[in-house]
Amino acid sequence: QVQLVESGGGLVEAGGSLRLSCAVSGITFSNYAVGWFRQAPGKEREFVGSIFRTSRTYYGDVVKGRFTISRGNVGTMYLEMHTLRPEDTAVYYCAAGRAILSTVGNPDAYQYWGQGTQVTVSS
Repeated sequence: QVQLVESGGGLVEAGGSLRLSCAVSGITFSNYAVGWFRQAPGKEREFVGSIFRTSRTYYGDVVKGRFTISRGNVGTMYLEMHTLRPEDTAVYYCAAGRAILSTVGNPDAYQYWGQGTQVTVSS
Protein backbone atom coordinates (compact mmCIF):
# COMPACT_ATOMS: atom_id res chain seq x y z
CA GLN A 1 0.00 0.00 0.00
CA VAL A 2 1.38 3.36 -1.03
CA GLN A 3 1.36 6.04 1.64
CA LEU A 4 2.49 9.64 1.62
CA VAL A 5 2.31 11.42 4.95
CA GLU A 6 3.00 15.13 5.30
CA SER A 7 4.04 16.88 8.49
CA GLY A 8 5.40 20.21 9.63
CA GLY A 9 2.60 22.56 8.75
CA GLY A 10 1.42 25.26 11.10
CA LEU A 11 1.02 28.96 11.71
CA VAL A 12 3.88 31.33 10.98
CA GLU A 13 4.22 35.09 10.65
CA ALA A 14 4.96 36.70 7.32
CA GLY A 15 8.67 36.60 6.60
CA GLY A 16 9.14 33.45 8.61
CA SER A 17 10.14 29.93 7.65
CA LEU A 18 8.76 26.41 7.85
CA ARG A 19 9.95 23.00 6.81
CA LEU A 20 7.50 20.40 5.61
CA SER A 21 8.31 16.71 5.49
CA CYS A 22 6.82 13.93 3.43
CA ALA A 23 7.30 10.29 4.35
CA VAL A 24 6.77 7.98 1.40
CA SER A 25 6.28 4.23 1.66
CA GLY A 26 5.03 1.44 -0.57
CA ILE A 27 6.89 2.53 -3.70
CA THR A 28 10.50 2.57 -4.75
CA PHE A 29 11.03 6.19 -3.81
CA SER A 30 14.01 6.74 -6.06
CA ASN A 31 12.05 5.68 -9.16
CA TYR A 32 9.51 8.47 -8.93
CA ALA A 33 9.29 12.19 -9.24
CA VAL A 34 8.12 13.55 -5.90
CA GLY A 35 6.77 17.00 -5.41
CA TRP A 36 4.57 19.46 -3.63
CA PHE A 37 1.35 21.14 -4.63
CA ARG A 38 -0.80 23.52 -2.66
CA GLN A 39 -4.42 24.54 -2.68
CA ALA A 40 -5.94 27.61 -1.12
CA PRO A 41 -9.69 27.94 -0.48
CA GLY A 42 -11.56 28.61 -3.70
CA LYS A 43 -8.48 28.13 -5.86
CA GLU A 44 -7.15 25.36 -8.06
CA ARG A 45 -4.33 23.11 -6.95
CA GLU A 46 -1.05 24.88 -7.69
CA PHE A 47 2.37 23.43 -8.46
CA VAL A 48 5.00 24.27 -5.85
CA GLY A 49 7.94 22.16 -6.92
CA SER A 50 9.23 18.71 -7.69
CA ILE A 51 12.41 16.71 -7.53
CA PHE A 52 13.19 14.01 -10.04
CA ARG A 53 15.14 10.85 -9.38
CA THR A 54 18.13 12.61 -10.95
CA SER A 55 17.84 15.14 -8.08
CA ARG A 56 17.01 17.86 -10.59
CA THR A 57 14.48 20.25 -9.09
CA TYR A 58 11.75 22.36 -10.64
CA TYR A 59 9.69 25.09 -9.00
CA GLY A 60 6.57 27.07 -9.64
CA ASP A 61 7.21 30.72 -10.47
CA VAL A 62 5.57 32.01 -7.30
CA VAL A 63 7.98 30.17 -5.02
CA LYS A 64 11.25 30.30 -6.95
CA GLY A 65 14.07 31.57 -4.81
CA ARG A 66 12.11 31.10 -1.57
CA PHE A 67 11.35 27.38 -1.43
CA THR A 68 13.72 24.42 -1.72
CA ILE A 69 12.92 20.75 -2.20
CA SER A 70 15.28 18.00 -1.21
CA ARG A 71 15.31 14.26 -0.67
CA GLY A 72 16.38 13.01 2.71
CA ASN A 73 17.01 9.50 3.87
CA VAL A 74 15.13 6.65 2.26
CA GLY A 75 11.56 7.65 1.56
CA THR A 76 11.68 11.19 2.90
CA MET A 77 11.29 14.49 1.09
CA TYR A 78 11.44 18.01 2.45
CA LEU A 79 10.11 21.41 1.47
CA GLU A 80 12.03 24.29 3.01
CA MET A 81 9.98 27.48 2.87
CA HIS A 82 11.48 30.89 3.56
CA THR A 83 10.28 34.48 3.37
CA LEU A 84 6.73 33.25 3.68
CA ARG A 85 3.89 35.50 2.57
CA PRO A 86 0.20 35.51 3.49
CA GLU A 87 -0.57 34.35 -0.06
CA ASP A 88 1.40 31.16 0.66
CA THR A 89 -1.42 30.12 2.98
CA ALA A 90 -2.82 26.84 1.70
CA VAL A 91 -3.03 23.12 2.26
CA TYR A 92 0.23 21.62 1.03
CA TYR A 93 0.16 18.18 -0.56
CA CYS A 94 2.99 15.78 -1.18
CA ALA A 95 2.72 13.78 -4.40
CA ALA A 96 4.62 11.06 -6.24
CA GLY A 97 4.34 9.91 -9.81
CA ARG A 98 5.79 9.30 -13.24
CA ALA A 99 5.96 12.98 -14.09
CA ILE A 100 8.41 14.04 -16.79
CA LEU A 101 9.75 17.47 -17.64
CA SER A 102 6.79 18.38 -19.83
CA THR A 103 4.27 17.37 -17.14
CA VAL A 104 6.15 18.31 -13.97
CA GLY A 105 3.61 20.95 -12.97
CA ASN A 106 0.50 18.95 -13.88
CA PRO A 107 -1.25 17.32 -10.91
CA ASP A 108 -2.53 14.56 -13.22
CA ALA A 109 1.06 13.37 -13.70
CA TYR A 110 1.26 12.33 -10.05
CA GLN A 111 -0.46 9.09 -9.12
CA TYR A 112 -0.04 9.13 -5.36
CA TRP A 113 -1.03 11.86 -2.92
CA GLY A 114 -0.85 12.60 0.76
CA GLN A 115 -3.70 13.99 2.85
CA GLY A 116 -2.18 17.45 3.07
CA THR A 117 -0.91 19.73 5.82
CA GLN A 118 -2.15 23.23 6.51
CA VAL A 119 0.23 26.16 6.28
CA THR A 120 -1.07 29.51 7.49
CA VAL A 121 0.96 32.69 7.14
CA SER A 122 -0.28 35.65 9.15
CA SER A 123 0.30 39.23 8.05
